Amino acid sequence: MMSFQFGWFSTGRDLAARQLLQAAWDKTHEGFIPGEIGFVFCDRERGETEQSDLFLDLAGELGLKTITFSSRRFQPDLKQKDRERWRTAYHEGVMERIASHNQDIIVLAGYMLILSPEMCRRYPLINLHPALPDGPTGAWEEVIEELIREGADTTGAMMHLVTPELDRGPVVAYYSFPIQGDAFAPLWVKGAAERGPLFWLIRQEGVRREIPLIVLTLKAVAEGRVRIKAGKVLDSTGKELKGLSLTQEVEEYLRMFPETEGDQGASA
Repeated sequence: MMSFQFGWFSTGRDLAARQLLQAAWDKTHEGFIPGEIGFVFCDRERGETEQSDLFLDLAGELGLKTITFSSRRFQPDLKQKDRERWRTAYHEGVMERIASHNQDIIVLAGYMLILSPEMCRRYPLINLHPALPDGPTGAWEEVIEELIREGADTTGAMMHLVTPELDRGPVVAYYSFPIQGDAFAPLWVKGAAERGPLFWLIRQEGVRREIPLIVLTLKAVAEGRVRIKAGKVLDSTGKELKGLSLTQEVEEYLRMFPETEGDQGASA
């Protein structure tokens, strides 16, 4: 019987993208995640950027099937005129390229493009978003700035199903941590809407937990603790789930694997 198959999408833009791929590959090969990465897709081709070349080098070293299709080089005139039509056309090309590869689910791990609605409908896709299910949307910088403006008590991150509504698909799993008190307290007193020490401490604590969240979510999905069917997130009994809390498991993972670190995170 074939093991659970993950497709892996990344732009490969930084060290964090490589760290996520390495961590997932390590944990599948150790048996911690009962599955395997069936293929890696990158929307950069060789020679476009140094970082994406390093990402492709790593995928090759790990022996992973790799598919590339440059989003930068694809119909730039159309992209300028009509971004939605371009997005649809580009992802039609992506779907053609991955059609012969098996996957039970596709993981977006530092994939910097918004997917076309058709691709969202055709495949079960999960993405990391660096906020709690009811938290801010947008890139991680925008999320942290909004948390500081609100004077939020907690933050976290979630893995969610990808839908045409950006960052608002059904939650698969999430973690949370407090950002008041302890080391955060004096930084709030000083207050800073700008990108000062408070901003970077929140980012640091979030990044430390991103790899554990992704690894533990993949483990839960491969084990059947969480199932994705017809655009819904279900538990092992088939009951609809509003997101699996992995907060305790994430903290335990950090104790078990203290070397786990992210660089600048891979969240969009």
